[in-house]
Amino acid sequence: MEDGFSSYSSLYDTSSLLQFCNDDSASAASSMEVTDRIASLEQRVQMQEDEIQLLKSALADVVRRLNLSEEQQALSSRRGPTKARPMIATLPLRPTVNNGTVLPKKGTLPSPSGSGSRKDTSTPANKSTVRRANSNEHVGTLTRKDSGDSKGNRTRAGSTGSNSSGKRSDSKQRDPVFNAGMRRVTHCKDEGYVKMYLKGRPITMYMPKDQVDSYCLEARSDLPANKLKLDWVYGYRGRDCRSNLYLLPTGETVYFIASVVVLFNVDEQLQRHYTGHTDDIKCLAVHPDKITIATGQVAGTSSDGKLAPHVRVWDSVSLNTLHVLGAGFFDRALVCLAFSKSNGGNTLCVVDDSNDHVLSVWDWQREDRLAEVKCSNESVFAADFHPTDSNVVVTCGKSHLYFWNLEKGMLVKKQGLFEKQEKPKFVLCVTFAENGDAITGDSSGNILVWGKGTNRISHVIQGAHEGSIFTLCMLRNGTLVSGGKDRRLISWDSSYQQIQTVEVPELFGPIRTVAEGRGETVLIGTTKNFVLQGSLDGEFMSITQGHTDELWGLAVHPSKPQFLTCGYDRQVCLWDSSSHQLIWSKNMEDAAQSAGFHPSGAVVAIGTQTGRWLVLDTDSKDLVTVHTDGNEQLSVMSFGPDGNFLAIGSHDNYIYIYAVAENGRKYSRVGKCSGHSSFITHLDWSVDSQYLVSNSGDYEILYWIPSVCKQVVSVETTRDIEWATHTCTLGFQVFGMWSDGSDGTDINAVCRSGDKSLLVTGDDFGKVHLFSYPCSQFRAPSHVYGGHSSHVTNVTFLHYDSYLVSTGGKDMSVMQWRIV
Repeated sequence: MEDGFSSYSSLYDTSSLLQFCNDDSASAASSMEVTDRIASLEQRVQMQEDEIQLLKSALADVVRRLNLSEEQQALSSRRGPTKARPMIATLPLRPTVNNGTVLPKKGTLPSPSGSGSRKDTSTPANKSTVRRANSNEHVGTLTRKDSGDSKGNRTRAGSTGSNSSGKRSDSKQRDPVFNAGMRRVTHCKDEGYVKMYLKGRPITMYMPKDQVDSYCLEARSDLPANKLKLDWVYGYRGRDCRSNLYLLPTGETVYFIASVVVLFNVDEQLQRHYTGHTDDIKCLAVHPDKITIATGQVAGTSSDGKLAPHVRVWDSVSLNTLHVLGAGFFDRALVCLAFSKSNGGNTLCVVDDSNDHVLSVWDWQREDRLAEVKCSNESVFAADFHPTDSNVVVTCGKSHLYFWNLEKGMLVKKQGLFEKQEKPKFVLCVTFAENGDAITGDSSGNILVWGKGTNRISHVIQGAHEGSIFTLCMLRNGTLVSGGKDRRLISWDSSYQQIQTVEVPELFGPIRTVAEGRGETVLIGTTKNFVLQGSLDGEFMSITQGHTDELWGLAVHPSKPQFLTCGYDRQVCLWDSSSHQLIWSKNMEDAAQSAGFHPSGAVVAIGTQTGRWLVLDTDSKDLVTVHTDGNEQLSVMSFGPDGNFLAIGSHDNYIYIYAVAENGRKYSRVGKCSGHSSFITHLDWSVDSQYLVSNSGDYEILYWIPSVCKQVVSVETTRDIEWATHTCTLGFQVFGMWSDGSDGTDINAVCRSGDKSLLVTGDDFGKVHLFSYPCSQFRAPSHVYGGHSSHVTNVTFLHYDSYLVSTGGKDMSVMQWRIV
């Protein structure tokens, strides 16, 4: 129990709080004005309330840890895969419905698989609403793929359809036909095949001989006994999001990537995850009680239709959803969130990404919108409440700084007057001094101080940074910290005199956000998606990092708990799945598309978007060799199980075969397999390394003898081949994973577990599906898991089947799932 409280006391010095509360400087005999004395008293009361909330949070956190420990003990005492025993309910910090789960109402959003459901947030008909400018163009920016070819440029070639294993007469008697939207499935028992139609194109899949007599298309397959639990999320979204990094009193660092909020305890190397969102999270705010958190997401699409942007307010200890705000009111996305400070955090201000960037103020506990106004037709970067006046909101962005006053349900604007000061192109961040002055940082590198209650500049720090100032953070001791594009972290005293400067190494990139850490430490989020922990003296340690562009390549080490990722950011990263640490990373000249380990694990092959491929030493990351085949992207890099051949699937419709010697260090080209009429999407080797099966963009299934680069057309030869892996999305053993209405490109990746009992898929809707294997029954059921907010580009089991890894495309995240 003491450990739970110690983390709080180390973050919040209670002695200084008591000293402040006993301070007589704000007595009636002082020279302070009455309003200032009232504000000071309010601040005292608020700090005392915060202290009580911290104690509650500590107790709740200790209970949660005890429950977790009991759960782990119960799991370890059982044999075989079983469902985890439900945790005892933690102490509620505020009233919730059904132990923290919000009850859905008619006309609400569909409830996600994460914590809590959405609540009806419809607006009364008599409440005035802001009439927005036309914003139809938002559809293109919020779809998962910006254009038809953005998914790895996977446009279909204009090829003629061919079924995979030679032509046969269709005149013989068949079993029943199932129709399902764009997908029609037929079964020919005499010939022993199932034919599935994707977008009108027939795909013939022959079953093994021992299943010909017993197979029944109408039979139903079962859900897998195992389930997935999100174990670790690699990455952070700092490239295009602001003010999204905080330290909680529990010792957890909170940030987001994709549609997951990560609560990461660095000392204990443990992550927890809030998974209530259904699409990209763009903003985050922490309540003054340091327990309640609000997060806002973008509009999106799912297989069921469109998803509305909304705000979710949730409890960071129990991870229960408390409230859902604004579904149906907000447009496109949410870009700014902030809780009020002086009224107990009862109100929440929100700015959406509509053309007018509507600013709204909410009583979030009652889910009632108090006011809304068109903020600006230009970008808005920050919004925050005044620390001592809950009726004052400050917003800033492109060419503007506005002071808003909430009066009788209306927000009244005062524009910041730059007067003699040159007006910056962007006002990028805002914070507040202890005396209530507003402080802004801008694209000209200047820090401007705005007198409390005024819209005029009272002090200027000219040229504080070289280039844009992205973040300002006021520490508890009154020190102001600024960070920006020049990668400098500068601290300033209460008179705005520079104390010290430290430069973040170029590897980490410009500073996007700064948050106060424990003791003398600070947390830094960078535009290269690093989270750093360090001090103002210049000692920085990376605690989280990730990719910075679309992610496609994923490969698993054959014998160690390691996996490799690569993407369009030209970064190749090798990760340890046990310690969740980066082992090494390497910059490349070209954007990477695919990867595959040699069976020995000694080397790994990387395919790029330009036709070049290279081989790296797994231990040293040294370059072993470089080759070029064609000038289009290489979608698959796959070594044969015996390690003697490498097959490379290209977008030029060919499969290039190389003989491999010296444990993966010497390569000689055997030839290329020619026969596909569209780009290669997936490859699998037979167990004996004698055969290869391939899928293409026009839904062909072809078989090959790779040693001579010849196609195999004999059904009797191919139908009983035992495959070492199953990554092809088309085939008899996996066709049941295709849902009704699929167009053939919805599923990007599939992988069979090593024990051949499970099949996992990643789709265009950000979902990971877990099926039983074989998955050869129509409409096979699956467990479905969210977390990614972009198309899931790749999935694979780790070598010992206890975990699997998935990669998101444009969300740039890597997620590790535990199989339970």
